[in-house]
Amino acid sequence: MRLDTLTALNAERAARRPVLLVTDPADGRQRLVRDHEIDADPLAPSLRERLASGRSGLIADAEGRPLFIAIHAPPVRVVAVGAVHITQALVPIAAQLGLDLTVIDPRTAFAAPERFPGVRLIAEWPDMALEAIGLDAYTALLALTHDPKIDDPALIAALRARCAYVGALGSRKTHARRVERLRQAGFDEDTIARIHAPIGLDIGAVSPAEIALAILAQLVATLRQGRIAARAGA
Repeated sequence: MRLDTLTALNAERAARRPVLLVTDPADGRQRLVRDHEIDADPLAPSLRERLASGRSGLIADAEGRPLFIAIHAPPVRVVAVGAVHITQALVPIAAQLGLDLTVIDPRTAFAAPERFPGVRLIAEWPDMALEAIGLDAYTALLALTHDPKIDDPALIAALRARCAYVGALGSRKTHARRVERLRQAGFDEDTIARIHAPIGLDIGAVSPAEIALAILAQLVATLRQGRIAARAGA
């Protein structure tokens, strides 16, 4: 790989932006396709498909010649707002799925290291904590406190950042009140509709562990169905 190509690739990775490396096996020539360049590329449909799947592999160009597409996408981060029992149950499942989990809760009685050993824990209000973290299209945000003072700022930040997945705990009645507050904050119906609420797949979950399973199943389904790639390129 040429030095300038490697430098550009590392810059995109450091900025948490997806990038694809196209290699011609016949002569070894390589070129980078940044996320914002995909739609104008002659290989656009194949590149979008590869990025959505997250899998590198061979494709064919317009003349049928094979090209190898290497996907370099940021790892998905999960930010859970609310150091609650469900969040504790999320920890081992998220780890098995290879998801980087951060927990935010300004309530220090909940955000105690002994309750979340080995997990990045931020005992601050979400608006401050999320600004420092930096949300993006490869971040999933889970609002789990039931407290609008804590959940609403996090949801607003996630919607503005076009996070890959946004979910909120609460009943339909609770969510209806939340929707009204978001309308008053200036969000349109399509944007609000991106929130998964009630959060998680409908599997009849009752216990914290079951709810955690339902949440992460819905998150994985959202990512695997390619919505993350589409949103990143919007």
